[in-house]
Amino acid sequence: MIGAELSNINHPEFGVVTIPLPIPKEQYDSCTELLEALEMGNATRQDCRVEELHTPWPVLNQLEGTQVNLDELDYLAKRLDGFGDDEVAQFQAMAEKLGLTSLKDLINLSFCCQQATVITDFSDLESVGRSHYMNLNGGCASLEELENVDGEESALLLIEGNQGVVTPYGVVYDNGMQLEQLYDGKHLPCYIYDDAVLSLGLTPRGKLENPKDTTWLYLPATRKQLERGMLRSGIQDPEDMCFQVGSNEFPAEVNAVLDFKQESIFDLNDLAWAVARLDQDDLQKLGAVVALAEPENASQIRCLAKNLDLFEFAPGAHTPSEYGIYMIQESGHFEYDPNLDEFYDYEKYGLQHMNQETGAFTDRGYVAYHGTVSLEVLMMEETHQEEQTFQMGGM
Repeated sequence: MIGAELSNINHPEFGVVTIPLPIPKEQYDSCTELLEALEMGNATRQDCRVEELHTPWPVLNQLEGTQVNLDELDYLAKRLDGFGDDEVAQFQAMAEKLGLTSLKDLINLSFCCQQATVITDFSDLESVGRSHYMNLNGGCASLEELENVDGEESALLLIEGNQGVVTPYGVVYDNGMQLEQLYDGKHLPCYIYDDAVLSLGLTPRGKLENPKDTTWLYLPATRKQLERGMLRSGIQDPEDMCFQVGSNEFPAEVNAVLDFKQESIFDLNDLAWAVARLDQDDLQKLGAVVALAEPENASQIRCLAKNLDLFEFAPGAHTPSEYGIYMIQESGHFEYDPNLDEFYDYEKYGLQHMNQETGAFTDRGYVAYHGTVSLEVLMMEETHQEEQTFQMGGM
């Protein structure tokens, strides 16, 4: 965790506020609102002065005294938070070697520093050589390949044949690394940090969809994350937006219903929040419930996800007999005695229940609805109206 002390350079009398990095999702809205109260933290401008960084990354201290954008700083912190020990050395050594001081360059470096080799211990050349081999091969190598590598020879060839640069983080060899411009200063490259149910790439409607000109959102997101993501993409009106789907953790039955071109990003976000709270068993159940209820959109699916306790689900049951076995042995409604197993008429009991309830066999098993209102009424309750009332003003 990094602590960034930020101030408004135009209003030093406002004082300093400390923001945790990466910003925990549950604190994102409050952090941005705090900065807005101090007239800084704009979604697109570099209007936060870094007074001091409390960080385990000494190379980042070069940012102190500079103006930064909050979301860029948060993004870099997320990138670095996922680094292993080798990457820590590679990033810091290459940043020092190249003299990088801007967030844009540091973000781009986080995607290519793994190509460099950093030697921090010359007493174990075998390990150095194997690591160097991995760096030259994109960080991937089979055990058989590594066994055939003469690590010491590889290390000596590196040291004798290349000009290393001494840094506080080790002797670094760039191996021909080029600082690619994956980040253009506006559209942060796709990078899933938290568990995301759905990732969406935003572009203004009517513009050519170019992967490099896409702003990514990771759902479920907070309201501020949605607002600021759209502003970074140049979208002032939610109607002036189209998006592409990246990663998707919805059950297959949910994806079969959703028409992403017609759905509201706010309804999809609400659905993602509902799905994110479900464990694997409940995700299986949701798939079966959707197959039974036949919803038409994300809002209706969200209502089903919030009311799963109104459904009985027998996973893997595809016949009345299997449903009866589940009800008697596994549902918890009865005290099952295996010594009396031969006396149970599972098929009859399963059929009896099926005749008294609204249910169906699905690919995932048998599911039945036990609510007091119809499925149609259930899916219409709590219909989400946020898209109609959403306002972008004040950002």
